[in-house]
Amino acid sequence: MTASKAFPARLSIVTLGVGDLGRSTEFYEALGWQRSAASQEEIVWFRTSGSALGLFPVEALAADAGVPAGGEPSFRGFTLAVNLESRELVDAALETAVAAGATVVKPPAATEWGGYSGYFEDPDGHLWELAHNPFFPFTEDGRLDLP
Repeated sequence: MTASKAFPARLSIVTLGVGDLGRSTEFYEALGWQRSAASQEEIVWFRTSGSALGLFPVEALAADAGVPAGGEPSFRGFTLAVNLESRELVDAALETAVAAGATVVKPPAATEWGGYSGYFEDPDGHLWELAHNPFFPFTEDGRLDLP
């Protein structure tokens, strides 16, 4: 697959950095959002239409992306993510993003949770994660299929 076709236009996950994971979880549950069975003690997942919302402590999320939680440039408390079907597609997508003007924040690397992930900033400083998570399957139409 060529780099120009390696970056699909889909929003897989929105992860919000939160100050109090329990309080934020209760809030989204109170909205009627369905908590996913993929949730863990340190991160809570909600299914959304065609994507997923993750809640993760803000300091831990900043550390995962390799950026400071405050200061300039400031970490805004969230990242946007595109999950891809392989490590090779992560690398190709990052090449596409850089060619479009993105800045690599954290080069893709194997993760402690068994996947492969890296981060870039768009021209406005918004953080995007490109990831291959072998534990999150896709539907036939390319949507993330959280349990």
